[in-house]
Amino acid sequence: MTPQAGSLRHTIGALRPLPHSERAGISRYFQLPPTIRHLPRLIASLLLAAACAHAADSVLLDALPSPILFKGDEKIGYRDPLLLWQDGTFHIFFTVGERETNAVYLYLAKSTSRDLRTWTPVKKLTPRDLRQNFVSPGSVVRFGGEWILCASTYPQPNGELYGNATARLYLMRSPDLEHWSEPELLRVKGPGVPVEQMGRMIDACVMPDKDDPDKWWCFFKQNGVSMSWSRDLRTWTFAGSAKAGENVCVLVHDSRYLMFHSPHNGIGVKTSADLRNWSDAGPLITLGQKDWPWAQGRITAGYVADLRSVPGIAKYVMVFHGTGPEPEPVKFLTHGCLGIAWSDDLKTWRWPEGK
Repeated sequence: MTPQAGSLRHTIGALRPLPHSERAGISRYFQLPPTIRHLPRLIASLLLAAACAHAADSVLLDALPSPILFKGDEKIGYRDPLLLWQDGTFHIFFTVGERETNAVYLYLAKSTSRDLRTWTPVKKLTPRDLRQNFVSPGSVVRFGGEWILCASTYPQPNGELYGNATARLYLMRSPDLEHWSEPELLRVKGPGVPVEQMGRMIDACVMPDKDDPDKWWCFFKQNGVSMSWSRDLRTWTFAGSAKAGENVCVLVHDSRYLMFHSPHNGIGVKTSADLRNWSDAGPLITLGQKDWPWAQGRITAGYVADLRSVPGIAKYVMVFHGTGPEPEPVKFLTHGCLGIAWSDDLKTWRWPEGK
């Protein structure tokens, strides 16, 4: 007899019948319906599938190598971004500043991408004219079967550091996000107020009322943040002002208005139930500024898009611009970089690890 055979015989001889209670338990297990018997395996499979789906949801964001979408330098700067997703394409609108011999010329511009990494060449939407300098796309919305883009002028015809007192708000119309009409003045102080008496105003943002979708609000920088409303985007009624910074972006979250605005540095958040009474909500958002030389001078102009239903994103996405490491206005109209971050809850923000 071989050693292996002897060992097997010894093992078989050592086996004893299971107690009746254990045999009954095993019998009852195999008498269960298959769906019940396989429940632990099913739960594990579902948990694995959910984890994989969660990872796939943000695959486009996770693939970004750097928080910088557009990088400026001494000859060009990018500012005031606005992000839209439509029919599988990301559209980013922004201000672009180009240094020439005598001045920096500002333009309203855009680019598109399918993955947030590869962008089409920058397309300018407005003319080269220091008396106008169209800037700051604050919102793009659907109204009356067309797209409406808000912007403002930032006139610097005489070498002014900032846009002068003739800065006003405008809107442009498009059937397809590519071909845009000539800018139309937004008379947000009402039709009876002469243009020259409207005062300096920039950073327009238009959105519908959360309780009355036929009523539209325009937020803009003047005496803090000012507000006007309209039902046709042509005739406006002024509704007052509130304390806030510039580059206001407003969205509805948990049945309240949530305002993102830009103080001297960082992105502040305010909340309101009625657009009249605002309170601060959470700490100032500075993202990875301390580790980003390109934004250590200032991080600002945060625009938040709800892209939770977009494949490969599934988050709220913030685009913003940064300048640095010197503070503004040392690096102002050039050098600016456009950045990106994202959040599940509008409180905790993440961004690519690269600098």
